[in-house]
Amino acid sequence: MMAERFTVSGVAVTADPGRMLDEICTHFVEHGTVTRNGDAVTVETMIGTADISRDGQALAIELSCRSARALQNVRAILAEHLFGFAGEETLELTWSDAPKADRLPDLREIRVIGAGNITPHMRRVTVACDDTRHFADGGLHFRLLIPPKGRPPVWPQLRTDGRIHWASGDDALTVRIYTIRSIDVERGEMEIDFVLHEGENMPGAEWAINAKPGDIAGALGPGGGGVPDATSIILAGDETALPAISRIAAEIPAGRRLTIFLEIDSVAEEQPLPSAGILDVTWMHRNGKPAGTMGLIEKSIKKALLEADANTFVWAGCERAEAKRIRDFLKTERGHDRQRMSIGAYWER
Repeated sequence: MMAERFTVSGVAVTADPGRMLDEICTHFVEHGTVTRNGDAVTVETMIGTADISRDGQALAIELSCRSARALQNVRAILAEHLFGFAGEETLELTWSDAPKADRLPDLREIRVIGAGNITPHMRRVTVACDDTRHFADGGLHFRLLIPPKGRPPVWPQLRTDGRIHWASGDDALTVRIYTIRSIDVERGEMEIDFVLHEGENMPGAEWAINAKPGDIAGALGPGGGGVPDATSIILAGDETALPAISRIAAEIPAGRRLTIFLEIDSVAEEQPLPSAGILDVTWMHRNGKPAGTMGLIEKSIKKALLEADANTFVWAGCERAEAKRIRDFLKTERGHDRQRMSIGAYWER
């Protein structure tokens, strides 16, 4: 029995549809499987499929997803990118069922109820939400919306072209992507872990350091990949991926086998990984060397794959350049099934 699909059609009228197709191929190759046949492009991701083809001076768009929420997310992502690709050129984007201009259906307000460090460089913020069940399915990640200090939040609205309208000026929100580490539906609470990097422009970490009970923020999501559906899984990442790896380990069904490689600064950053699965965990310590420079995650995955079968799911989250090398290796050298891999660029040096 085929699973239900949610679909929508769109038309993008643009000055240079050929260039727009080139931009789509170049950008989305890092986020899914891109197939091009002349003036027709298909982008397949874990949450949906986009078929985009040239029709004269326009692009005909067909989106297909497994849920209404995923369809809205894919449409918003594609719309935002199309207008970004257009730049100063005129772009008219219409949909077969134009979204109602309204507050985003996936937006929830969250309230801080506690915060504290769980390791020297990892801080956990616990928040309350009136609808935690909303975040229990549909992906591990969400967008944290941080209001400007001393001002009431002005939350984003959905536009009829599928894009999200964000407040600007003094009301502009700071937006960063994080993982929901755990959800307690009964208590109405969620935990979010923040890596405390050194450096400038770390608004998420700064918010977590200063978070106090009663602080309000927004949570937009969930999205991104979920728990891989496989009996054998390789999980690899650095500190930024540790919350997602911990969540996957905690939610995996009993008996599933997880081979986990975690690159961290030192033994002080190690955390327990409660799981009903069968775990083989390797902690890799940089011992003061800069993150994203040692290739530890890439080497570990390649070594583990020497003894892995073709059905093994490979999941990685790390610095962008290393993520690209891992993705290229899996696609070209190993020929790994693209449906059995999820390689994310969690940050960039």
